[in-house]
Amino acid sequence: MRFVMLARNPGLYSHVRLCEAARARGHSIDVINTLHVHMNITSNLPVLRYNGRRLPIYDAVIPRIGASITHYGLAVLRQFEMQGIFPLNESVAIGRSRDKLRALQILAREGIGLPVTAFAHGPRKAEDVIKEVGGAPVVIKLLEGAQGMGVVLAETEGSARSIIEAFSAANVNIMVQEFVPEASGSDIRAFVIDGEVVAATKRIGRPGEFRSNLHRGGTAIKIDLTPEECQIASHAAGAVGLNVSGVDMVRSSRGPLVMEVNSSPGLEGIEGATGIDIAGLVIAFLEKTASYGKTQTKGMG
Repeated sequence: MRFVMLARNPGLYSHVRLCEAARARGHSIDVINTLHVHMNITSNLPVLRYNGRRLPIYDAVIPRIGASITHYGLAVLRQFEMQGIFPLNESVAIGRSRDKLRALQILAREGIGLPVTAFAHGPRKAEDVIKEVGGAPVVIKLLEGAQGMGVVLAETEGSARSIIEAFSAANVNIMVQEFVPEASGSDIRAFVIDGEVVAATKRIGRPGEFRSNLHRGGTAIKIDLTPEECQIASHAAGAVGLNVSGVDMVRSSRGPLVMEVNSSPGLEGIEGATGIDIAGLVIAFLEKTASYGKTQTKGMG
């Protein structure tokens, strides 16, 4: 089979591993910089060009679109989808996951456990929003942050108001969540492929850091999830519409709470902690589904 990966940095661990896994299984794979693709969107036959040449028709596209270029990256991915090329994750599903508020609204509709979350426009509602989630301490998040960036812990109501006011003055959209003390600076990352949890880690933040992201200096250890946690992770991935995802949860006194569903989960931490060939499992999924999926790609909207 012939694959293409949308990635700005081919040297990242995750991208290297996916290429290694594809080639080890006898496939070819091209890695192209998403921002260097240009499109003719008015043609009856959707066309994509890269560095002046027309791209071929691939069997599947692997989107590894950075959060900072989500809008353009999804436009490129939609053009591949219009050619009938099977996407590892669909553009619509990636768009849902990147909008944290929309994703949480979808999960809430499905009855999936979430931390208490509030959202309002403007600083005048700051006190109401803080009360809505149970008072300080609270976690304040940018709606489109990634890898722990744009996440702030406000330990007092005064600091929470100041942070909300500062973000509002900058015209930045945020949401406010309850702080879950039982998590103790740790969370769970469940890697889900085609509705099945294939690996899981517990991510532990460095001392003094409430964020557990590995990009923030956290560490990961292999864990076994409970049947309930597996079911919730699978349900969350399916609700957002992702074939491959990293579902982040915390263990609370009222059960597992989903924090986020990531459409481009990194492989380094989870492969290193578990020893599982996650990249190979992703390619195996494409082998199984791409040929069928090319004629069955879901509608966009």
